[in-house]
Amino acid sequence: MASSSSSSSSSSSSSSSSSGSTISVQLHTLKSVASRPPLQYQSGFGNHFETEAIPGALPQGQNTPQVCPLGLYAEQLSGTAFTVPREHNQRTWLYRIKPSVVQSRFTSLAPSDPPLGLLNKANIVTPAMLRWGPLPMPATEKSVDFVQGLICMMGAGDPSVKKGLSVLMYAANASMEDSAFQNSDGDFLVVPQIGTLHLRTEMGLLTVSPHEIVVVPRGIRFQVELEGPSRGYVLEVYENHFQLPQLGPLGANGLANPRDFRYPVAAYEDIQRPYQLINKFSGQLFEATLPASPFNVVAWHGNYAPFKYNLDDFCAAGSVTYDHLDPSIFTVLTCPSSVSGVAVADVVVFPPRWMVMDHTFRPPYYHRNVMNEFMGMIHGKYDAKEGFLPGGSSLHSCMSPHGPDLTTFEKATNETLGPVKFDGGLAFMFETCYSLNMTEWALQAPHLESDYERCWANLPKLFVGPEGKWEGGREES
Repeated sequence: MASSSSSSSSSSSSSSSSSGSTISVQLHTLKSVASRPPLQYQSGFGNHFETEAIPGALPQGQNTPQVCPLGLYAEQLSGTAFTVPREHNQRTWLYRIKPSVVQSRFTSLAPSDPPLGLLNKANIVTPAMLRWGPLPMPATEKSVDFVQGLICMMGAGDPSVKKGLSVLMYAANASMEDSAFQNSDGDFLVVPQIGTLHLRTEMGLLTVSPHEIVVVPRGIRFQVELEGPSRGYVLEVYENHFQLPQLGPLGANGLANPRDFRYPVAAYEDIQRPYQLINKFSGQLFEATLPASPFNVVAWHGNYAPFKYNLDDFCAAGSVTYDHLDPSIFTVLTCPSSVSGVAVADVVVFPPRWMVMDHTFRPPYYHRNVMNEFMGMIHGKYDAKEGFLPGGSSLHSCMSPHGPDLTTFEKATNETLGPVKFDGGLAFMFETCYSLNMTEWALQAPHLESDYERCWANLPKLFVGPEGKWEGGREES
């Protein structure tokens, strides 16, 4: 169990614990980003937490007493089936001012013009190597919030059978107001590239800046407030949940350490005015009206909650003799499939690190892979290619070749080797066993490079060998 942890001081007396020895206390905060005090977090990946915004709000000794403290309602949120093995079971008990059932009937969300990019259909097949420049920001005269700014680029599977995933980007310039989003189709993993996100969730508040990632599990309602124009990437998984990768011979330490994952402490709103709830369900959007804010959870306990992680905390491993280890050593989180060692999605980061390998081609090697690789660039430059810009992305599908461009190859094969620290950029990768279908939007986007393959076209023939053609061990003139 993790000890209490705080990113900074809070405006109220506050502590947190996963063992139950102390209780989190944080008074509800104002909606304004500018007036929000620094946040406190609970620490430890997958821990069972308990936290209350008012002392005494949590029932003691049971989950559903006949009468809950402070007149609250008890509500369980289950992220897994009741009967999955205990080590995989995820659920949280919420103690809220009113239960979630107090809402209008869900109806289909009225079409917008232009249509919401979140609903783009991934139904076009191509094995082409693809690269996009930075996603354009919304026009300054248009108000676009996080949900309105989501654009589905590619995906596979079907959320209605809880199998598959999708890859999205977002570009937004406005905060969500009197509205909340609930993704019933899967978990959202968000990678900000520009702009800090302020998330208000049922379990509390999180501030997520570039270099950090945040995961909002299936069904948890949230709202995103912005400080200014914002852009980033989203991975949506329809099956299972994210977990830490196994370390194997690495031992007990390294990569993403459990203590560095941050969870919110309880924080609530008691606001009685209509809220719009947007629900993504089986790939479609529905809306309902709530009579009050859905962020009315005064206390909670459990292990199903949103969390964030700072990629700068990643403890990288690598070769200290020669050659490369495979890029799986940079896995931050994995969402496993039913096949051992094969991921629905791996979240991989390429952080600043020392490279010391002797007599070795140090950039990523040329590769064809049974997996499918979507890459994004948070800042700086990538160490294998020129022209991969922050806010841009690329896709190398199953068995499609990829590797360093000519400039990178020439530099790496001619430089004098010595210890070098690469700290010029921060890139990441979503890797999946599913072949990703493209949306029409992604293939027609003006920032899609039309000649990406040309970065390899001028790789020279350097082969030096006997004249003629060799077949079956016999030289033919």
